[in-house]
Amino acid sequence: MKSSNPILSRWDAGRREPAHVSLSDTGREIGSATLTMNDVVVRTATTLGVVVAAAVLSWLLLPVDEANLSRSYGIAVVAALVAFVLAMVQAFRSNPVPALILGYAAFEGVFLGVFSSAVSTHIAPGLVGQAVLGTFAVSGGTLVAYRLGWIRVNQRFAGFVGAAAMGFLLLLVADSLFSAFGSGNGLGFHSGVLGIVFGLIGIVLGAAFLALDFKQVEEAIAEGAPRKAAWLAAFGLTTTLVWIYLEVLQVLTIFKSED
Repeated sequence: MKSSNPILSRWDAGRREPAHVSLSDTGREIGSATLTMNDVVVRTATTLGVVVAAAVLSWLLLPVDEANLSRSYGIAVVAALVAFVLAMVQAFRSNPVPALILGYAAFEGVFLGVFSSAVSTHIAPGLVGQAVLGTFAVSGGTLVAYRLGWIRVNQRFAGFVGAAAMGFLLLLVADSLFSAFGSGNGLGFHSGVLGIVFGLIGIVLGAAFLALDFKQVEEAIAEGAPRKAAWLAAFGLTTTLVWIYLEVLQVLTIFKSED
C-alpha cells in the first residue's frame, strides 16, 4: 500500500531493486542488505538528532530579542526555504541521498530553533516544552493505537487522509493569500476558536500520516526493501514529527494568547 506521505511513497521504486546478498565459496549466505527495524530506528534517531542539535544551537546563538530580531527572523526564513528545497529534491528522488536528508534536518532545525525561541520569548517560556511533550504524546499514542489495531491503515484510510491533507493545504494557501493581500488575520486560522479547531485538525492529520508511515515501514521490511530505504523512512518520519510539533505549538500558542 502506498503512503500518502510523498517521501515514503518513493519506496516503491526502491523495492523493485533486489537486495545485495553475499555468498561464501560454499554457496551459503553470509550477508544481506535488506531493511531491518534497527536500521530505521538508527537512521531516524540520527536525523532527529541533527534537527534537535541545530534547533538548540540556533536558539542559543540567534536570540529573538529587540537587538537581533530582524537578523534572527531573516536567518529563520532562509533556513526554512533551504529546508523546503532540499526536502522537495529528495522527495522526488527514488533513491535516498543521506547528505540531502541530513542537510534538510540541519536547516529545519535552525528554523525550528528560532521559531521556538520567538514563541518562548514573546508568548510564554513553558510552551515549547509543552509542545515537545505533546509531540511525544501524539506520536506515542499513535504508535500504540496502530500496534493494537485501533487504527486500520488501508487504501480507504490512505485515500481519505490524502484528500483531507490536500484540503488542509489549500486552506493554508488561501489563508496566506488573504493575509498578504487582504485581512491581516487571513481566514482566522491563527487565533480564536477557529484557530484552535484548525490546529487540532492539523494534529489529527499528522497522527494519521504517522500511522501511514508506520504501515509503510512495516511493509517495506516484510517485502525485503534494501537497507538504504531506512534513510527514506527517517526522512518521512522526521517531516511528519516536525509537522505535529508545529501544530501542537500553534494550538498551545492560541490557548495562551486567549488567556
